[in-house]
Amino acid sequence: MADFPYSLITDHPPTLGLLVLQVDETIEQDFRRLLDPARVKLHVSRLPSGAELTPDTIAGMEAELAPAAALLPPAAQFDAIAYACTSGTTLIGAARVHALVANAARTRAVTDPLTAALAAIAALGLRRIGIVSPYVASVAGPIRRAFEAAGCEVPHTLSFGEEVEARVARIDPASIADAARMLMRQGGLDGVFLSCTNLRTLDIIPDLEDELGVPVLSSNQVLCWHMAQLAGIAPLRDAPGQIFAANL
Repeated sequence: MADFPYSLITDHPPTLGLLVLQVDETIEQDFRRLLDPARVKLHVSRLPSGAELTPDTIAGMEAELAPAAALLPPAAQFDAIAYACTSGTTLIGAARVHALVANAARTRAVTDPLTAALAAIAALGLRRIGIVSPYVASVAGPIRRAFEAAGCEVPHTLSFGEEVEARVARIDPASIADAARMLMRQGGLDGVFLSCTNLRTLDIIPDLEDELGVPVLSSNQVLCWHMAQLAGIAPLRDAPGQIFAANL
């Protein structure tokens, strides 16, 4: 049987890679809502993670980062790859995360929700941030300290005290909105950050911003915004939040 002749496509659309926790049920769905598949390629790799998010399980994820990145398509030319875990980045360290990913896959840039949040805060000129986290204090506390170490003031934080990821993915968005309102009632904030890629936040952001009068940022929202910036993708018209509308 003779081989049929064919040609190869040489175009290179913006290509993004996500390294997602095994237990995360939210971020992949959010990114597929936010990115136009006709304009952007999105490849996802999963890495093992415990059913509960604790400092010990996060430490274990460090060893899984490079293998997960290596499972992304090796022929793809990535514009940006992200490790999709806010708390994991905080405890492992953004620089360490970026080095592990960059050494395991071909990409022009590496980011994560913490780096993306700080970039969004700087782009919007915010200084005093309130943080909502779903996790227990041993995981939520380092997030606050990471923001403060980067020069942000964090007058107030609020946590749901949860560590089981299956429950985090099912926290009612109305409860998340109520937590943001509680932070704002304490005063002195010019922005709110909803931390965790497993929280369902996209649908509540526009109304919360209108009600609270400040930018509302979330892990998945800022990570998609930052990756779009790194890849040179125009902001999506229906993407939620002032960070997209600002076209920064």
